Amino acid sequence: MKTLQIKTAQNVNIKFTVANAGQRLLAFAIDNVVKFAYVFFIYYVFDFQAIEGLYANDNWTKKAISILILVPATFYTLYQEILFSGQTLGKKLLNLKVINTDGFKPSTTDFAIRWFLRIVDFNLFILLAVYIYSSNTDTTKQVLMGVVFLLGKLVGLFLIVFTNKNQRFGDIIANTIVIDTKDAAKFSDTILEELVETYKPTYPNVIQLSDNDVRIIKDTFKSARKFNDYKTQIKLRSKIIEVTGIVSKHKTDAEFITAILKDYNYYTEKM
Repeated sequence: MKTLQIKTAQNVNIKFTVANAGQRLLAFAIDNVVKFAYVFFIYYVFDFQAIEGLYANDNWTKKAISILILVPATFYTLYQEILFSGQTLGKKLLNLKVINTDGFKPSTTDFAIRWFLRIVDFNLFILLAVYIYSSNTDTTKQVLMGVVFLLGKLVGLFLIVFTNKNQRFGDIIANTIVIDTKDAAKFSDTILEELVETYKPTYPNVIQLSDNDVRIIKDTFKSARKFNDYKTQIKLRSKIIEVTGIVSKHKTDAEFITAILKDYNYYTEKM
């Protein structure tokens, strides 16, 4: 198994196990089973042919309905990875996750780029194959079309196998990797905090703290919350205010300390 060590903006080294081609192929297969099951359910359980019959003389309406029905399957990977922090159902079942090369959650744009470039990873020669098929019905040409089509489908797999970080073309352009989360370092074990793209910090003075300060704060806070030790949380809040001069805008100690940890990550990541 390949491993990848990432040095974060907070100078924390995190080692990830990179997902191999077999794991990704199996996750891909599971996701495709889900998509095919959806299409089968819609077309046959809901009797799509009967719906088409209602618009027998209106081809545009039939095509529009077909496109609308296929939208969930078409964008399946994109919306699942955005909603579930880099995981589809297949990746979730196999403990795989998409992260960016800095070790954090990719942006919506990153997810969109890697999804769109599936056309290169899995359909690179599809237009050429269609051209060969339509230009001549000769058996040799049809066989060539099949070979070209198959090679196009395997581009992504070849890249995953032969690149250093097991990246397909979409991953390379979007600066993402797929990791095996069973062995991945947890953010909760470091000073790192996962932040949503729209996160807005509250306390700029938090940058007066050092990495070691934040590590102590996080470890102490984690232990205090586990044992409902409110006295320690009060002391921790007081010490942070004393050192940084921050005026708390949060009602509870837990909310304040959580904001401090996230704000520190926000500002140090931007530096």
